[in-house]
Amino acid sequence: MHPAPSVIAFTTFSGLGFGLLFWLGMGMPAPTGWVAFGYFAIAYLGAVGGLLASTFHLGRPERAIKAFSQWKSSWLSREGICAVVTLLIMAVYGAGLVFLDTRFTLLGWLGAIGALGTVFTTSMIYAQLKTVPRWHHWTTVALFLLLSLAGGALLSGNVRLALPLLVIAGALQAFAWFHGDGRFLASGTTMASATGLGHIGRVTAFEPPHTGTNYLMREFIHEVGRKHAVQLRVIALGLGFVLPILLLLVSSSLWIAVLAAISHVFGILALRWLFFAQAEHVVGLYYGKR
Repeated sequence: MHPAPSVIAFTTFSGLGFGLLFWLGMGMPAPTGWVAFGYFAIAYLGAVGGLLASTFHLGRPERAIKAFSQWKSSWLSREGICAVVTLLIMAVYGAGLVFLDTRFTLLGWLGAIGALGTVFTTSMIYAQLKTVPRWHHWTTVALFLLLSLAGGALLSGNVRLALPLLVIAGALQAFAWFHGDGRFLASGTTMASATGLGHIGRVTAFEPPHTGTNYLMREFIHEVGRKHAVQLRVIALGLGFVLPILLLLVSSSLWIAVLAAISHVFGILALRWLFFAQAEHVVGLYYGKR
């Protein structure tokens, strides 16, 4: 699929922001005063900034508010509702830490659950799609949650939590790539099933359906060369997981933790680009692109 910058920014930074909110809600850490303000500013910048970035991918961004009304059938709508409720709860929780030097424990726990719930609903937007076999798997949900928790732990300074989470997330990401590469073929979807003409015999593409591009081709058909995909995977694993782990093993100082977090963010940006660019939508079969 087309790796739109707005959606890459959304899935990267909102995950980090809500991951940090989760750890803050759990009291890990539980800062007060201006230190707490700094933590919450970073968390809200990531969470809210990522959500706002996603609206730029909409054809009519001004109608984004209407998405909230479809919560019965749309994971996008559920995500929006979850995000707003969580941000409101955490705003009250954060105000207690910043202005009253008081931790409202119950609000923190509720906000932490809401933060994970928001990331879960985001992951389900993609994991529910049977038309993208690479995404339609439990690893999609698990990775969204793990990456959010690992990134949040990094931003919160929880080195002891960040290290094992980064190791597990990196290993699961490698497995998801390895297993996902053959998932489209294993799904059994073919040009015959995509066109609905299989009942009359073997189906092959004689000519493209039309002479120019259209919305489906622009948004759902994106091909990445195998050589480039391998290189980008190495970069994503190196920056997103290996380098941060090595840095945190060397030292737990503030500057090392900052470098590890920066490296992780760039690695996740590369990972998210691949997440969308390598998503083989079955509509590509209709156009002879699979």
